[in-house]
Amino acid sequence: MTVKIMLSVLLGVFCGLFIFPEQYVGFMGQIIDIGLCTLLLFVGIDIGRNRDIVPKIMANGIKILLVPLMVALGSIAGSMVGGYFLGIPFYEAGAIGAGFGWYSLSAIELSKYSAETGALAFITNVSREVIALISIPFIAKYIGKLESIAPAGATAMDTSLPVISSATNGNTAVISFITGLILSALVPVLVPLIISLN
Repeated sequence: MTVKIMLSVLLGVFCGLFIFPEQYVGFMGQIIDIGLCTLLLFVGIDIGRNRDIVPKIMANGIKILLVPLMVALGSIAGSMVGGYFLGIPFYEAGAIGAGFGWYSLSAIELSKYSAETGALAFITNVSREVIALISIPFIAKYIGKLESIAPAGATAMDTSLPVISSATNGNTAVISFITGLILSALVPVLVPLIISLN
């Protein structure tokens, strides 16, 4: 799956450089939305076919909320440690980490603080998504299914969900969706809150 994703990205870059007509660039956002919704529809169908998923989630109960909580804490703490070694103030580094891979929103929010921080948030969170797409199958195979959700962050509910679903099982895919949903809801709250600590 990872090889297919990387080949698709490379094919996309090639098409963008040499084939894709300039007049359709304005429709790219809508094309991506349609493709993503179609992808999520089929992931949902796959999850729905496993009728024992909902009882399993009910059995886990509130423990499921520990996954997004630990991902959030790990992302913010890890970015603060990385920021320390790079000479970035802890509140800036923490706010960038609180983007959880949602590069568009975190970059816009942090651009209000400074253009450099916004650009760094964009690059960092795009990189997180790319690394997640590459590493999820390996993490699922060699470390654990639940652990494979962590690199995806907020994208665990959309762009990374098909990869998680194919590398794990329906139960993990549902937990992944819940994790992504919670982290996505936290981004617009935590990013401004942490950057305001300066």
